[in-house]
Amino acid sequence: MLAPGIRIVSLGDEKIEHPPATTADRPHAPHSIELRRVAPSPARHRPDEDFAIAPANPQTPAEAHTRPGSGQQTPLDINELEASTPKDRHVAEIVPSFFYPAKNKWRVVCSCLTYFANGFNDGAPGALIPYIEKHYGIGYAVVSLIFVSNAAGFITTAFASDAIHAKLGRARTLMTSEAIMVVGYVMITCTPPFGAVIAAYFLLGLGYALNLALHNVFCANMANATVILGAGHGSYGIGGLVAPIIATLMVSHGVLWSRFFLTLIGLRVVIFFFTGFVHKGYEQEATSKFSASLERLAGRQNAESDKSTRGQLVKQVLKNRVTLLGAAFIFAYQGAEVSISGWIISFLIKARHGDPSKVGYVTSGFFGGIALGRLLLSYFASKVGIKLYVYLLVAGTVCLQLLTWLVPSIVGDAVTVSLEGFLLGPVYPCAQTLFSRLLPSRLQVSAIGFIASAGSSGGAIAPFLTGLLAQAVGPVVLHPICIALFIAMIGCWALLPAVERRDE
Repeated sequence: MLAPGIRIVSLGDEKIEHPPATTADRPHAPHSIELRRVAPSPARHRPDEDFAIAPANPQTPAEAHTRPGSGQQTPLDINELEASTPKDRHVAEIVPSFFYPAKNKWRVVCSCLTYFANGFNDGAPGALIPYIEKHYGIGYAVVSLIFVSNAAGFITTAFASDAIHAKLGRARTLMTSEAIMVVGYVMITCTPPFGAVIAAYFLLGLGYALNLALHNVFCANMANATVILGAGHGSYGIGGLVAPIIATLMVSHGVLWSRFFLTLIGLRVVIFFFTGFVHKGYEQEATSKFSASLERLAGRQNAESDKSTRGQLVKQVLKNRVTLLGAAFIFAYQGAEVSISGWIISFLIKARHGDPSKVGYVTSGFFGGIALGRLLLSYFASKVGIKLYVYLLVAGTVCLQLLTWLVPSIVGDAVTVSLEGFLLGPVYPCAQTLFSRLLPSRLQVSAIGFIASAGSSGGAIAPFLTGLLAQAVGPVVLHPICIALFIAMIGCWALLPAVERRDE
């Protein structure tokens, strides 16, 4: 049964006497086929008959097989056809949108809720670190190990995400990621020894990497991907905005720091059931079945790529220029983002002599800026051009980082940090959109997972390095580290291909 909108055109009844070279050399190799539009038959038209399959290279009369004594052609079996790339891309691919299939609108809502929870997760440490240090009697360097552990979980899942997705399917993979994160939050809520907290952050990295890779790929492959990714990652910013406010309110009123994670347990449980419901049956829908039907029908010649071993796929990902540059770019981006959110409060307390119960809200301003930037600025990326737009945003962020470093004012620093978040906001969704356009489809899940894991590594190494140096010279080292990371982002962005297309 073909996907809706496909039917096969009869090729006649004449026997073929002079087979083409491809058939002569490879008896079981199919001839080329391609898709073309056909007019609906007035006599018998069904709504699903919008396309037909016809020979890509019709035979000339001299090439036709004829039955002795007759002028009729012998019909070709479907296995005698060979796949060729359709001349019109839209014939071979249905692009999902917010409204098609019908469940997609709820899937986008689910993605936004997941991004919100991820932001809630990332926004908390900055406000809680001073209280964690006090509770366990540790310094900047030791508490920074939670970032390293989280990154280790990300990296562990990086190349396994595609295999897990293929084994379990989208719904069960996403549910598994949420279950793993719930276990991590339960461990932290029990206020165990600090070693167990580090182990819990490893589990959080495992679950986070799974849901982030799948949601990024899902949103990036939809129509108006930049807008949808902007909304999703804007939700991340809102989560990062809310978390420090709640965390600061709780700890400033005497609530033990670890009890904050009860809110995340409740949020992840809701997402666990919601994601299972909205993604159930995803693989059986038209946008998935269409491509699968064409692949079975045409017997694509690049089947050897689809049958590649896991090791071969990993090699392809690691040799892909876009994957490597994208990983370096997101490494620097997330390293700067997590360093700012994790250490700006310590900087304001130590260097600006701020009150912990008041400056704790500065992190909320940073994530609030990210949320507004993604919701308000992502739209202009398509107008200006993604590559130029990101250059302008990162250059503006460098200027604001310098002001935060050089202007000795808590209020002034709070404003510039919020504006940094505003300009950084659209960078991530813009980058994800460009990566998805440039990456081959067969590599997307693994490549995006690898890029995300590289981002998490940046989100661990940069804050950890900041913590180590802060132990020696103070949290002021945050600013030169972030500026260096922003410059690295510009360099990686310049090396990415300028053509915004997907190489299939």
